[in-house]
Amino acid sequence: MRKNQKNEPKRKADTFLHTVKEPMELLPFLLQTMAKSSRNSVKSILTRGQVTVNGKMVTQHNYPLQPGHTVAILTNQAALKESVLDGIEILHEDDDIIVITKDSGILSVAAKDQHEMTAYKQLKEYVKESNPYNKVFVVHRLDKDTSGIMLFAKSEDIKKKLQENWQEVVKERLYTTLVEGNVKKDQGKISSWLTESKTFKVYSSQVDNGGQHAITHYKKIRSNKNFTLLEVELETGRKNQIRVHMEELGHPVVGDKKYGSTVSPIKRLGLHATALALVHPRTGELMRFHSAAPQNFSTKLK
Repeated sequence: MRKNQKNEPKRKADTFLHTVKEPMELLPFLLQTMAKSSRNSVKSILTRGQVTVNGKMVTQHNYPLQPGHTVAILTNQAALKESVLDGIEILHEDDDIIVITKDSGILSVAAKDQHEMTAYKQLKEYVKESNPYNKVFVVHRLDKDTSGIMLFAKSEDIKKKLQENWQEVVKERLYTTLVEGNVKKDQGKISSWLTESKTFKVYSSQVDNGGQHAITHYKKIRSNKNFTLLEVELETGRKNQIRVHMEELGHPVVGDKKYGSTVSPIKRLGLHATALALVHPRTGELMRFHSAAPQNFSTKLK
């Protein structure tokens, strides 16, 4: 493998890092380090806020640089992610899949209001920016008020491979859940059959009533007399599974009025998809993605 030459920039993810060797103004420095780019494109990158000096965004053309300063240039593709995506962030992207983390309040797919920007619509627009023929396909969903990790496919073939082999492909699905009350057991398992009513509410039964069998594992992280923070792992992935099982446990997810909650201390649903581990549908590589739960999940336990 060729060794990195002294005058070559270091690269960190989607950012090129340059160390200033001698005093000069920022624009001339960028024109020098980005010699293959036109003057206008370099000025545009600077104007769009894609340049930082020692971690601080700078748009001033004549900003004075000194030896030892670190100049970071965000690539156009990375800047595009930041500019067109609202309420979602891309954790991983390759030729086959896109893994994102979404905020609470963002719909995964369908919306009654056709103008509402769902996670799917935003990714659809994003992939078309590089090629108008590119597409994105929904693999699974999160409730609107649930935040965290979602997986999308970039072809119908990959979507089918993922969905048809979901139990074999997905090795781990973890959620961080804030529930009402003090859960006494340190860990437990909930197994039941779930059926959905005509009013779209899911009900749990301890006997097989023809519904979908659902298994949820939970582990206590910490608690006080009012709330408990749980790590929840899905053995099956049914609609509203965690929400229904937490109600059955007697400790509904906070903010979940539909399934028994009477309080909303964090002004949202206390449910976050924290980790997803899967076997890549093309390469066979085991990949694990993590999205930290919102900080306010923990503040209620202090």
